[in-house]
Amino acid sequence: MTATVYILNGPNLNLLGTREPEIYGATTLAEIEAAAKDRAEKLNLAIEFRQTNHEGVLIDWTQESGAKAAGLILNPGAYTHTSIALHDALKALAIPKIELHLSNIHAREPFRRTSFASPAVDGILCGFGAMGYVLALDAMRRLIDKRA
Repeated sequence: MTATVYILNGPNLNLLGTREPEIYGATTLAEIEAAAKDRAEKLNLAIEFRQTNHEGVLIDWTQESGAKAAGLILNPGAYTHTSIALHDALKALAIPKIELHLSNIHAREPFRRTSFASPAVDGILCGFGAMGYVLALDAMRRLIDKRA
């Protein structure tokens, strides 16, 4: 049976391709989703790919992933640095969780170097641009297999 992985994206990621391409790259979120679907198929994974600008919606989807998915890949965007509620939602999940960022948050402004999500996930990928989503799926496949 194919395992489902939720890939959730937080605020402003709908602007990828036009928002600060020198930091986030020129790849759109739709292009990232297409690449993720292609890679997921090769890994015998199904993906549920979503984006929201609303913290409560992101928390609802995070909770939903715990009931419906085998794993969660989360790019929380700016909520990385502000959302204790998202941290708490992640802590409540029993499934494997990966935090993902397009840029290297540790090489950016000081306020971006703190992640409330990091202590609640199994691993973190940052700084690989759009390719990070494909790398995260490879890592998630291994995490799911390891737990099986």
